[in-house]
Amino acid sequence: MSVTSKGADGKLRCAWCDVTPDYIDYHDKEWGQPVKDDYRLFEKICLEGFQSGLSWRTILAKRENFRKAFHKFDFDRVAKFTQRDVSRLLKDEGIVRHRGKIEAVINNAQCAQEMVKQEGSLANYFWRFEPDPKDLAAPQSVSTSAESIALSKDLKKRGWKFVGPTTVYAFMQAMGMINDHVDGCVIRKEVARARKAFKRPVS
Repeated sequence: MSVTSKGADGKLRCAWCDVTPDYIDYHDKEWGQPVKDDYRLFEKICLEGFQSGLSWRTILAKRENFRKAFHKFDFDRVAKFTQRDVSRLLKDEGIVRHRGKIEAVINNAQCAQEMVKQEGSLANYFWRFEPDPKDLAAPQSVSTSAESIALSKDLKKRGWKFVGPTTVYAFMQAMGMINDHVDGCVIRKEVARARKAFKRPVS
């Protein structure tokens, strides 16, 4: 299980912030904060798919390039991408040039459009899988959960790609469906307050 580490500012944070100073801003302002904007949710699940087999540091460093390449993850625009766009993106050194992952984003954009038609929004759908906090494992002690397995299975049934249980669990951590900041982390209570004030979408 992860522990805390003290930063240069004297504050205790999740120990993974030690990897690079670049993580601190992301950790403090984004990771675990509840999200219900559909484009941001789509971005997060796509970037977690790109991260598979790589470090998050790599993805975070390239995130602005990903946003430019995929029109800020506007899935209505990405859904119209063609093989010409795939070829263009495979030459883009600013992103991860992996054909399968690039094609998965386009495929998932089309799936996202269908999901919005069926569910009203991506947020309506994803937040349905929020676990009961009482059932959660200790922070950062697991890489999957019953909910991430169920969500992964349902997404795959709906045609989504690069959404295995581990990827989906990382997405759930990032988009605030669970508060996985460790005990003692300066941000844990802040995220808890944000989650308490957060109005869950209702389908």
